Amino acid sequence: MTAPAEPVVAVVGAGISGLAAAWRLASAPGRRRVVLLEASGRTGGALQRVRVGAGASAVVVDGGAEALLARRTEAVRLAAEVGLSGDLVAPATARAAVASRGALHPVPPGTVMGVPREADALRGLLDAGEVERARCEVPGPPVDDDAAVGAWVAHRFGPAVAQRLVDPLLGGVYAGRADLLSLRATAPALWPAARDARPVLTGGSAPPAGGDPDGGGGLGSGAGTAAGGAVFAGVRGGVGRLAEALTAALPRAGVALRLGAPVRELVPAGGAWRLRGAPPGRAEEELLADAVVVALPPPAASALLAGPVPEAAAALSGVPTASLALCTLVLPPGALDAVAIEGAPGPLSGVLVPPVEGRLVKAMTFSSAKWAWVAQAAGGRSVLRLSVGRYGDDGVLARSDEQLLAAAAADAQEVLGVPLRPLAAAVTRWDDALPQYLVGHVGRVEAVRAAVAARPGLAVAGAAYDGVGVPACIASAGLAAERVLAHLAA
Repeated sequence: MTAPAEPVVAVVGAGISGLAAAWRLASAPGRRRVVLLEASGRTGGALQRVRVGAGASAVVVDGGAEALLARRTEAVRLAAEVGLSGDLVAPATARAAVASRGALHPVPPGTVMGVPREADALRGLLDAGEVERARCEVPGPPVDDDAAVGAWVAHRFGPAVAQRLVDPLLGGVYAGRADLLSLRATAPALWPAARDARPVLTGGSAPPAGGDPDGGGGLGSGAGTAAGGAVFAGVRGGVGRLAEALTAALPRAGVALRLGAPVRELVPAGGAWRLRGAPPGRAEEELLADAVVVALPPPAASALLAGPVPEAAAALSGVPTASLALCTLVLPPGALDAVAIEGAPGPLSGVLVPPVEGRLVKAMTFSSAKWAWVAQAAGGRSVLRLSVGRYGDDGVLARSDEQLLAAAAADAQEVLGVPLRPLAAAVTRWDDALPQYLVGHVGRVEAVRAAVAARPGLAVAGAAYDGVGVPACIASAGLAAERVLAHLAA
């Protein structure tokens, strides 16, 4: 008697979401064949390590996401599963600043994505009139569906809070603009107050902000506690090692990984799915799968789903993306030692720059101060990471690498007030890397998932759905894997 054939599951896209989905599918009880298809020549998506400099003096650091929000357990748990638990580390410092009106000010404590629980925490960053306006919170009418977070905050607490705190924090996490981003999706801790017209300042119980206050480049600093109880965790050697470890572990778990394998068409095929693609220079290839996880950015996911699930494709087409660039500078020893918040000496982890300041650089991470492993790898030199680019800033990123480096370094030098003379530098570009959670985003995600749920054996995962941070992407991958496994068991 012939044994039944193992079901085949195809995962399309090998960013962190696709890698995590393939890992969950391969690790679950039962037998199935998992095929991971990636159009490019590498895995990891925005988890990538880069070499800055040449020869023995080169420094290898993250060129993408460089921190994990450790209050969520997904990334910490996955790191442990692939052998990295001993390499999870807490930041050496988490003292972040905001550059405003020619000075550096500490990020006020106890804020929710920049919205304070106590107006007095804003003193120094805002002038006396702006602090008093924030104190005179205007609850306003209930918000029925959604609102732009910038407009809502400006109405409640005044324009200065929106411009000098909320906008730079959202820029650091989403590379977006507060006047366009969804309150419900990007600041869910504030949503009950908006929905019910309740005050925020008198509540006193709001959780801390959900994004890295350094604005680590807008590439997934993300959301269980790890690394000594710190809010954020890094990986010794770089968060990019998480993708590398997964990539190495997947074949051992039986996953077939195919690079340079774009999927151009997804077609229902009598209870299964037919995937077609034509790798460069080769004839069209085809794969028949019992289930499919689409783990692609919104534009690519929309194109692939246009035929089989047009409703999902239409909803995803309403999720634009932002591009950005990270300029990593290796500087002489002590180059950043003189940079400090006025009246509060000590190492900084980073600086946020509000768009209202009119600067090119939107965030800076003092990597060698923030992460002990970077300081060790740099051999005493300073490592500074500059983030450039927001939604709609495509013209800024049209410059060459050399032009962008020169302009970003000059801009940062003016903000920090110290000379920046790089010994080595590198630019890492992330085109269309960050989905924009515009007003109404929660409804768009619900529409995508409802349409996909009507097609048995199909699931979606990625940064477009439940958050742009690494843990949120891993969580979306877990949900997609559960849906597929339930379908195969039915």
